[in-house]
Formats: sequence, structure tokens, C-alpha cells
Amino acid sequence: MWIITGLGNPGIKYSRTRHNIGFMIIDRLSEEYRISLEEKDLYFIGKGAIEGFEVVLLKPLTFMNRSGIAVRKALKKFNVFPEKIADRFIVIHDDIDLEPGIIKIRRNGSSGGHKGIESIVQETGTRDFIRVKVGVGKDKDISAEEYVLSRFKSSEKNLIADAIITAAQAVAKITTEGIEKAMTIYNRSIKTDALPDTSK
Repeated sequence: MWIITGLGNPGIKYSRTRHNIGFMIIDRLSEEYRISLEEKDLYFIGKGAIEGFEVVLLKPLTFMNRSGIAVRKALKKFNVFPEKIADRFIVIHDDIDLEPGIIKIRRNGSSGGHKGIESIVQETGTRDFIRVKVGVGKDKDISAEEYVLSRFKSSEKNLIADAIITAAQAVAKITTEGIEKAMTIYNRSIKTDALPDTSK
């Protein structure tokens, strides 16, 4: 079983902000694979399958800086904690160091200053989990904290819509064919519209 977590902040106020790209991708996976999400305690959660592989979709409701609390509870509930985290746990999140629309898959690593990832590392005690990063860009004229809580510009919306689809495809590829195959396809320094069509 895979635990697939998208990071974001709960509530309408934050629903379409850059920091919530992880939530948007979980919603895409939920829709595409018909996995219903229900609110239970600290998260929205849904259990189902991606092309025959059992998965749990998760959206923490503890706010970004405390994402690890909800994640730890879910991992424990489904016995993916601690020894199975490295190859059964995926976190999808925004990355201001990547241009909008760029997808990067990492096997592990530091938080890169991302508060949600920092919380997960702190609560699980490990950095060894898969990350699917989605570029949201940055603005040198405003703080990173303010920027990630802003909404996408009109000129970015089509690009981000494509990125959400592509990131969902990347997650599906990890669960069905493994991280190495997914990294080969999706870890490219190009915009998502230049990626091959893997849906056929």
C-alpha cells in the first residue's frame, strides 16, 4: 500500500494558493481514480487503487506547519511507519525554487526550507521518503511566506493546470512502475507541455 499525501492549508481562503498545489493534485488523483475523500479527524482521506495498486490519498487538515502530526497518525494507522516509509510514502508539495510548472521527483533529502516537509521529518524522524515537487516560482519583491499564500497569475493558470495533470501522472507512475522509471520521464528541466504523453 502507498500513502500519497498532498500538502496545503485547509479552508476556502487558501484553496487556490500556490502553497496548496499538493491538495490540488490529490483532488486530481481522487477524481481520476474515483477515490472518494472523507474528512476524518486530522485529514481528508480516501482509500482505493491506482491501476490495481492499493493507495491511500491524504490531505492533512493541521495547516502546513503541522502537517507531520496528521501524516504520522495516518502512517501508523496503515502500518507504513517507520520502516516502510522510504518506499511506500509519497509527499506532493510546492517548490519556490522551481519555475512554475516544473516537476521534480526526489527519493529523499532536506526540507529545502519547506515548513510542511520540516514538520513531516520532525514527526516521523526520517528524511527518507519520496517527494514530488511542483514549481510555483518566486518573486524577489515579496517574502516567500507571503508569496506562497498568493494565487496564481492569469498568465500561469494554464501552465499550472497542465502541471497538476502531469504531477498526478508522475505519482501514478511511481506507484505502478517505481520511482526510477518516474524520475526518468519527469525529472527534466523543461516545461510540462514538452513531456511525452504517457497516458496512451
